[in-house]
Amino acid sequence: MATQYSISGSTAREIAASVERAVAGGALGPGAALPPVRRLADGLGISPGTVATAYKELRQRGIVVTRGRGGTVVAQTPSVGSRRPPKVPQGVRDLAGGHPDPAFLPELRPPSPVSPVPGSRRASPRLASLEELTREWFARDGVPSERVTFAHGALDCIGRLLSTELKPGDSVAVEDPGFHHLLDLVPALGLRMVPVAVDDEGLVPEALRAALRAGARALVCSPRGQNPMGGRFSRERRDALMGVLDGFPGVLVIEDDHNADVSGAPSYSLAAAGLPRWAQVRTVSKHLGIDLRWAGLACDETTLARHDGRMLLTSGWISHVLQETVARLLADREVKRLVARAEEAYTERRRALIGELARRGIAAHGASGINVWVPVRDESAVVNGVRSHGWWVAAGARFRIATPTAVRVTTAMLEPADAARLASDFASVLGESEAMYGG
Repeated sequence: MATQYSISGSTAREIAASVERAVAGGALGPGAALPPVRRLADGLGISPGTVATAYKELRQRGIVVTRGRGGTVVAQTPSVGSRRPPKVPQGVRDLAGGHPDPAFLPELRPPSPVSPVPGSRRASPRLASLEELTREWFARDGVPSERVTFAHGALDCIGRLLSTELKPGDSVAVEDPGFHHLLDLVPALGLRMVPVAVDDEGLVPEALRAALRAGARALVCSPRGQNPMGGRFSRERRDALMGVLDGFPGVLVIEDDHNADVSGAPSYSLAAAGLPRWAQVRTVSKHLGIDLRWAGLACDETTLARHDGRMLLTSGWISHVLQETVARLLADREVKRLVARAEEAYTERRRALIGELARRGIAAHGASGINVWVPVRDESAVVNGVRSHGWWVAAGARFRIATPTAVRVTTAMLEPADAARLASDFASVLGESEAMYGG
């Protein structure tokens, strides 16, 4: 869409600052189109090269994105301002957030009392008890666990790994469709995204090969519970991907196994298959609580040194109060049983919706995890249509780069008994949408 905001400036820096102020202040919202380079240059009386330089700076900082013939637009989650996702409308069931069912999350009980810290934790950043539990967690699935460390969540970890490994302008291979926060983070770091198609078994080998040949220096992927499509590596797919990666030994492979304990799928990890440069990050948000901003990281020696070296220069360490809370939960037998029940329930709920949609002739994807990906022709029409029936689902645009339109349904809190009603409402909305397109 065209914007009415008047961009000003006579230098690239001034033009970029003008756009940034507008985005931060809300005058230019997500998706707002910036004028074509030559038109803005003519309007400001400057050279097109100056405008192009300003747009390049804005892209490198994650404020705008370029969509080929679609022009340059404000990013869906620009790296300025303090906007948050819109609140769920009243009177509808939220199936859009990607969150776990609180009924399967344990009560968080931080240790008490907490003694004052004498000085800094930089000399001993990790609790020995949690470090050992973390090693066991990775080793359970065959991931090498000789070197582990901690971070403030998956995105914090991935952002640190990419920023220490790559320089602005370098390319990163990412899943398409993929995790929307990652798709916002990569350009915010000044990096370029190279999309890699995924299916029910995760990354498509030939698409990965094309991305690596195009110069991608790092790969971020999910071995199971892929968000939003639910793909999971089979043994055969993992081996095929390893065959591709063998030809690119310098690429850093980052696996985000964010819902390892509730994915409903076995682990066939690239990290466990033997790579020269690799990292796997796991969080506890999906099975222990979204307020636990903690992640475990297993990786090769070089990657560990770079990650921890950068952390020492910034936050220094993860709160030991938080570490003790996580350690107690990971070691608790009752919590382990609760997590096992959660995985069973999430699998049942996901399969129930896919089955009900299939009975109505609607194809859907969701081989693992807590989301179902449903291809549709018109995302907005479907989102608004199912909202009128009392459901709130996520439009696929925020997860896609080049893949076809779809919507994401989070099934973590969708009881099997409700799946038939949602599928029926979905079919009704699709029918109305197709009628508008002429069938």
